[in-house]
Amino acid sequence: MPGPGAHTMYALGVGTGLMRLSRGRFGPHHCLFYAANAFLGPDLGSFSEWLTSFLPSFSSLGSFVMDLVHHPFYYPLLLGLPLSFFYAWLSAVLLRKGILDPASGVPLSKMQCFFLLSAGSLSHFFLDHLFEENGHSTMYTWILSTGWWKNRAPINPDAVVVVGLLCTSLFTGFIFINRMKNGKSIIKRSDKSLKLILAIATLYCIWCASQIYWRNPPQPAVGEEADLGVIIFLALYFFLPHGLCLLSMNQRDTTDQMPL
Repeated sequence: MPGPGAHTMYALGVGTGLMRLSRGRFGPHHCLFYAANAFLGPDLGSFSEWLTSFLPSFSSLGSFVMDLVHHPFYYPLLLGLPLSFFYAWLSAVLLRKGILDPASGVPLSKMQCFFLLSAGSLSHFFLDHLFEENGHSTMYTWILSTGWWKNRAPINPDAVVVVGLLCTSLFTGFIFINRMKNGKSIIKRSDKSLKLILAIATLYCIWCASQIYWRNPPQPAVGEEADLGVIIFLALYFFLPHGLCLLSMNQRDTTDQMPL
């Protein structure tokens, strides 16, 4: 399973890339707290379980804490508020003491810290779900279950028509939104493109779910591919944490303070 090195390098690598692309709006403080929660965050439950293993009378308490905290959503729900206050205080201390340059010149707010804490938790499980339990984690097993592995998947004409129509609509809509001389800024066009992708992804998931879970007998939704599981997994554990990182960014561009 992924250890401290993998979690930390993944989060710091993403954070460093965001620092460069955002030109300082995502700064070193963002990187530090995002990486800390991607590494240590949910593993506080594992750490508690390890500590209580030396005290047999408290072993059940350690297991209970492990079940609560080592979870992509329970961790921010249970510890998000107190830890957000702590990280906001720590950000101010690091700035006041001159230990870590925030690039923006101001410490992180509690809301920014909560976004980073939640993003770190989800990024932690992005690696855990894929690379622990010898490839038999509950999430990974479910992703594969949305594919068709009983025998060679038949080519269903209705699947070809529906999937082809959705993918064609996605490409056509994207080109239309970003056509030449439409008078819209790149920000507005990117917002519309995102809404288009979310709409098509929702329809795509509904189609896959209807074929796998609602049809009797079930049939392959997209050949043998596990598209339903892959799309939902990436939405929750890849795009959502990166979106939270973007929400945590400072509003002011700091390129005037940063040599390119």
